Amino acid sequence: MNITSPISAKVIEKLTVGTKVNISGVVYTARDAAHHRIIQALDSGEKPPFEPEGQTIYYVGPSPAPPGKVIGAAGPTTSRRMDTYTPRLLAAGVKAMIGKGSRSPELRKALKKYKAVYLATTGGAGALLAKSVRKIEPIAYEDLGPEAIMRLTVEDFPAVVANDIYGDDLFEREKKAYKKT
Repeated sequence: MNITSPISAKVIEKLTVGTKVNISGVVYTARDAAHHRIIQALDSGEKPPFEPEGQTIYYVGPSPAPPGKVIGAAGPTTSRRMDTYTPRLLAAGVKAMIGKGSRSPELRKALKKYKAVYLATTGGAGALLAKSVRKIEPIAYEDLGPEAIMRLTVEDFPAVVANDIYGDDLFEREKKAYKKT
């Protein structure tokens, strides 16, 4: 399924666990340190570095771009490390996150509450995923180096819905299926 980010509520409703998606549009990068700063800004009444409504956050710290490339390797980092921060971002309007690995039960409840999705992509495929990035712009916290917040313009970025607004979980589903074999 082709989707565009920012993502509308109508599209989010159609994204169910196991659905393969190709994302085009704007995606923001943020890892641990950037999440911490965004939450500090929100908690002190400041505006975050980007308007969160409908946005997608990709848990990545891209490597520097080699000559002739837009971006270096851009593979996902482990998502669970952001679980303490994510509910606050969901409450602010973020609708999707991209990363690797499963999420905590608390985070899955927050996805359902705020009607957002978690999209998983392949770890170890940073060079391949970078091919979907058309443009990169640093927008905040540049002192964090590769963990700064960047605005990526992507085209056909591949992912799969791992957690949906209905409470389903791809990782749990697959564990059950595996146990049956």
